[in-house]
Amino acid sequence: MGEESSVLTVAADGDVRIVTLNRPDRLNGVSEALHRRLSEVWAELAEDPGAKAVVLTGAGRAFSAGGDFDHLLAHHTDAELRDRSIHRDRRIQTDMIRFPLPVVAAVNGPAVGLGCSLALACDLVLIAEDAYLADPHISVGLVAGDGGVTLWPLLTSLLRAKEYLFTGDRIPAAKAVEFGLANRTVPGENLMTEALALAHRLAAQPAEALQSTKMALAAVVESVSRGGMEAALMAERATMTNPDHIRIVNELADAAAARASARREA
Repeated sequence: MGEESSVLTVAADGDVRIVTLNRPDRLNGVSEALHRRLSEVWAELAEDPGAKAVVLTGAGRAFSAGGDFDHLLAHHTDAELRDRSIHRDRRIQTDMIRFPLPVVAAVNGPAVGLGCSLALACDLVLIAEDAYLADPHISVGLVAGDGGVTLWPLLTSLLRAKEYLFTGDRIPAAKAVEFGLANRTVPGENLMTEALALAHRLAAQPAEALQSTKMALAAVVESVSRGGMEAALMAERATMTNPDHIRIVNELADAAAARASARREA
């Protein structure tokens, strides 16, 4: 229960809500508890009568490094977990698209995998100068089902989306802006100040006009992306038990454990 309440925090700054991914010791990697909270928080915030805008960020030096290894490994043998994860991914994507309030991403460090998808699902993206985006789903043997197929083709060219989804290469902050995957870079020390200032500016806009415009844009996103989202989610579920994925994740987890052991002994 303690982890459930702490892995994602919501704080108020006047009529702006600050949502923070809060597993800094694991670079905000997505555990089952964090995945669950990400699938719940948007409906909760939509019912908050005092909220007019949201800032989404990560605690510590990362926005989110993607899936936590323990969580990924558990999917290999747990069919019910695979079903839950796909259901939650669908809900996260759909709820963020339909969320009525403006959301500003403050990408304070690496945004990888689901972390990248969360950032790009926001309405405006401010990214620290030393941060980067990456979606390495394919590189770890998974279909890019939790947002890459849904959103990237709407934000940048299809050719560019294919290049970076197929290779998993990192996209530095300045390139992310050039490619249309972020609005602007910000010095890291100024990131939250600028993100909050932007969120408060949006919160001060006439609420009905802003929210109705956002909902009209959401209808465009859904009409373009719905088929691709569902196909990608089903294909991602299938690849969760693919031998390539199992081998790669086990190798990566073993390497991470060896590095951690070496640091403890140093």
